[in-house]
Amino acid sequence: MEKIDLHLHLSRTPQPRTSAGFISSYEEMLPHLDALGIGKGVLMSSGEHPPVPFGSNADNRAIADAMPDRYAWMCNLDGGDPATVYDRLARCKAEGAVGIGELMLNRRLDDPFLQAVFQAAGELGLPVTFHMSPEVGYSYGVVDDPGLPLLEQCLQRFPDTLFLGHSQTFWIEMSGDAPTGKEQRNQWGSGPVCPGGRVPELFARYPNLCGDLSANSAGCAIMRDPAFGLDFLERYADRLFFATDMVNTEMVFPLGGWLDEQAAAGRLSQSAYEKICRGNARRVFKL
Repeated sequence: MEKIDLHLHLSRTPQPRTSAGFISSYEEMLPHLDALGIGKGVLMSSGEHPPVPFGSNADNRAIADAMPDRYAWMCNLDGGDPATVYDRLARCKAEGAVGIGELMLNRRLDDPFLQAVFQAAGELGLPVTFHMSPEVGYSYGVVDDPGLPLLEQCLQRFPDTLFLGHSQTFWIEMSGDAPTGKEQRNQWGSGPVCPGGRVPELFARYPNLCGDLSANSAGCAIMRDPAFGLDFLERYADRLFFATDMVNTEMVFPLGGWLDEQAAAGRLSQSAYEKICRGNARRVFKL
């Protein structure tokens, strides 16, 4: 089955390799996507004027315009006056953005600017993919406390906004024994899932919570306890989205192959598999 990848970071032009790695261009990435069975990818934005030389709203729009059959894009905002948020996001939507992401401003979720983003997102019908951090000043991403109380408040306050959870700090809350220290909250989960995890609780209570299944953070959340993971995939198949978080042609995350294996063996229903791998992206993001 050809998949839709809801989380890619690529450049418009080839970037030089550095000691930290490299970013592939959208053209360089095509054979790798084909090899992984990915027919279309959604580009995450680094912002309006990002500090890195790739991934801006303008770059991603240009890529999607050049190759609309293979790429779509989400937009991002750098910050600024909350009063301008709606107009800025409306402009992005008019230019073709299908969502907001990857939202990674290092502010608490109750910050006025982020609250304005969530309000406008619901009004404009732009789902929000967020990267979560355990603490302001520690790594990047929107910030919540252990147990995700601020996320729950957002889910309650903005019922028309779809929130796609992503990153270690979000997915570590799959298990009831999730750690509370900032370093531990920023790690992948492992071992059997204990009852009482906040992510399953919030999924059960709030239909506007969705999951971005990218990177090893989501991969470990699902695969660490296969029986629990398969049940979670079936239970919330309408709100989970295949994604990778790849940035270059050398990256492969194991969840995609694992989903293929589970579906082929009959452990994951074909209905859930199809929704997660492409159906939900087509329905929600109109891809």
